[in-house]
Amino acid sequence: MAGDPTAGGAPAEMPDETPESSLDIPPKPEDLAELQQLVERLEAENADLQDKQLRALAEAQNVRRRAQQDVEKERKFGIERFARDVLSVADNLGRALSALPTDLETLDPALRNVVVGVQATERELQSVLERHGVTRVEALGQPFNAEFHQAMMEIDDPSVPAGTILQEMIPGYLLAGRLLRAAMVAVSKGGPVVRPASNEN
Repeated sequence: MAGDPTAGGAPAEMPDETPESSLDIPPKPEDLAELQQLVERLEAENADLQDKQLRALAEAQNVRRRAQQDVEKERKFGIERFARDVLSVADNLGRALSALPTDLETLDPALRNVVVGVQATERELQSVLERHGVTRVEALGQPFNAEFHQAMMEIDDPSVPAGTILQEMIPGYLLAGRLLRAAMVAVSKGGPVVRPASNEN
């Protein structure tokens, strides 16, 4: 028959056969053990790489922070040696001023101009030092502080508390809040002992 698809010897349609490879065949126990070992090894390698990455990031951050601190320190204290050398100039100007008479009206006009010029130079030098973070240590009339002052001698003066700075031989300086040079001072002795303020009313 012409309408029969099986006519002429054509094979009849066969049901689809599932290939053997797609069957749910459980793996052998030794395959499971190998896979488990592979998974464990990969997890260990992953954990090790993550640990190395975290350590590398932390080290990079530490290096960056140290570099920033070094730059900041250099910016603040890089002029320390230069500042120490300039202090001798400030000392000499101060000595020159202390040797000059204080009453300018009695001086010859030419000498008066010299004194005024030295005073202006000393003020300008102090201003330049302050602009670069170099400031004078407070000394006269202050209680002695071994962190900022160096006692050169003691003076008997019962009118002031013991340990009060009465004279400043050489001024002290700070650089960005850190001691650059201690003030050389004379300290009182024999006066009343300073007692801390009481909280009692």
